[in-house]
Amino acid sequence: MSIAVRAVDLNDENQAAELLRLLDGYAQDAMGGGAALSESTRANLIPSLKRLSNFHAGLAWDESSNRAVGLINCIVGFSTFAAAPLLNVHDVVVEKTSRGKGIGAALMTYAEQLGRELKCCKMTLEVLSENYVAQRAYARAGYQPYVLDPAAGHATLMVKNLT
Repeated sequence: MSIAVRAVDLNDENQAAELLRLLDGYAQDAMGGGAALSESTRANLIPSLKRLSNFHAGLAWDESSNRAVGLINCIVGFSTFAAAPLLNVHDVVVEKTSRGKGIGAALMTYAEQLGRELKCCKMTLEVLSENYVAQRAYARAGYQPYVLDPAAGHATLMVKNLT
């Protein structure tokens, strides 16, 4: 399988549809919450993403079949401690039938190149504590738990839903 990761053009209906298809598949996976994207999300996601200047995505294409088999969604944030942008890897998706073929690594390499092009000081991501496969993949890509001072421990992601 020959894989090429290319930036998503949200104005291209095929690419936008592939982003939605892959993200919906991820949402339905146990590690994505186990439920399909809502109709509201499906209807509003692409128009909402188009309005964001800090959103970047890449699709991994199987060049032999010209089929999208992976997706990475990234959002540029800002590090106040470094006074520089950072790149948050928000979603990493590889179709179940395409896992174990280096697609996730190719997506992570794409995101790292993007982060360097955008002059980001670091990259961030979140991963579920029981998602050992993803944790190993991220560690191979150079990610580690976030620690400012070992005596204070590692950071914990916390959420407060507003809707």
